[in-house]
Amino acid sequence: MAKLKSITFFIGIMLLIGAALCLYFSLRNLSSIRPASAYEDMGVHTFVPEEVYPVQRENHATGQQKRNHPTTTVYIVRYRTEDGSGYQYKYESGSVESTAQNILETGRPIEQRVLSISGENSYITINADDTAQTYETQQKRTYWTIAKVSAAYLLMWIAVNGLLLYKRRKGV
Repeated sequence: MAKLKSITFFIGIMLLIGAALCLYFSLRNLSSIRPASAYEDMGVHTFVPEEVYPVQRENHATGQQKRNHPTTTVYIVRYRTEDGSGYQYKYESGSVESTAQNILETGRPIEQRVLSISGENSYITINADDTAQTYETQQKRTYWTIAKVSAAYLLMWIAVNGLLLYKRRKGV
C-alpha cells in the first residue's frame, strides 16, 4: 500500500510539473500569435509533390530505446506550386519511407492557401478553406484550451493537497 501511495504521489508531482510547463508555454505562445492583419492573403495555390527526403529528428522514446536510437528518421514530402510562383509546402509523412514515396508516385495535387507575413520575406501555408482570421482563431483556441486544462489541474492539485494537509494537521 505504501508503494502505491509513493507511485501515486510521484505521478501527481510529474503531472503537476507538466501542467505548470504547459501553462507557461501556452501563455507565452498566446502572446506571440500574430494578428490576422499581419498576414497578406496570396490566394489558394495548387501544390504537386516534387521530392521526398529523410530528416533526422530527436527520438521521443524513453529508456533503452532512446539510448540505443537517439534520433529517428522521418520522411518529408516537398510540394511546389504548379503555377511556378515558387511557393513550397512540406509535409512530414512519418517514419515509413514507402508512405512518402507513395505520395510522390501518385502525384496527387493538393490545395493550400498562402499567407505572406507582412514586413518579412516569408510565408506560411494553411488549409485552402481557412483564412488568416480562422488561422489566428485556431491558434488562440488551441493555446487557451491547453492553458485552461493546465490551470484546472493545478487548482485541483492545490485543493486536494491543501485538504489533505488540513486533515493531517487537524488529526482527522
